[in-house]
This record gives sequence, C-alpha cells and structure tokens, in this order.
Amino acid sequence: MILTLKTDNPTAVVALMHDGKEITTHSWTAHRQLAETLHQKIDEVLSMAGVELSSLDAIVVYAGPGSFTGLRIGVSVANALGYALNIPVVGGTGDAWHNLDQVPNRLTQTVPMYGAPAAVTVPKK
Repeated sequence: MILTLKTDNPTAVVALMHDGKEITTHSWTAHRQLAETLHQKIDEVLSMAGVELSSLDAIVVYAGPGSFTGLRIGVSVANALGYALNIPVVGGTGDAWHNLDQVPNRLTQTVPMYGAPAAVTVPKK
C-alpha cells in the first residue's frame, strides 16, 4: 500500500494505491486549512479502504513546484509519517509525480522543490 499526497495548490489530494492501481482518493479545497485538515483526510482515506496506517509500504508526495506553504506542509507530513513508520518517502514532480517505479525499499526522505526562491518581504518596523 502506498499513500500519495498532493498539496501544491488550494485543492489537495490524498490517495491510496496498491499494485499500481488507485484504491481510493479524496480531494478537498484545503486552501488555508491544509495543516488542520491533512491528517484527518489521510485517516479518512485509510478508513474508506479499511487499511491501517501501519500497513503502508511507502509514501509518494508531490514535491513541486507549487505553493510554498502547501508543499512545505505536504512534504513535512510525508517525511514525519515515513520516519515514524520506518518507510520510504519519495518526492515526485511533473505529470508523472506518483510514478511508483521510483519507490526504494529503504527509509528515505524528500525535500520540496519550490521552483523559485520564496517571496519574503522586508519587515516594516
């Protein structure tokens, strides 16, 4: 079982894959509530499929480019779950971001690929 996360824009997607086929998926307009709703949506997808978190073999996360905060949240959640479950986390980009051929059989982590430096403003005070 492989959990996939895509959090690069206001509509987030969580899916569960098995043997290269999508078992279940859930998309929602997360926008500014992504950090508050992502864990709940992961639980819902797993519950819909009757799968325990401990049954996951890997996590594939969309790594960018996209929203700075959305990518940061998605990749952080994926890496934390991967570390806690001792499973690999793979970051993908482009249309084939969830290519399951990339999944190693060892513990790995990924980093977001923002596509450009973050737009940080100068403090006014």
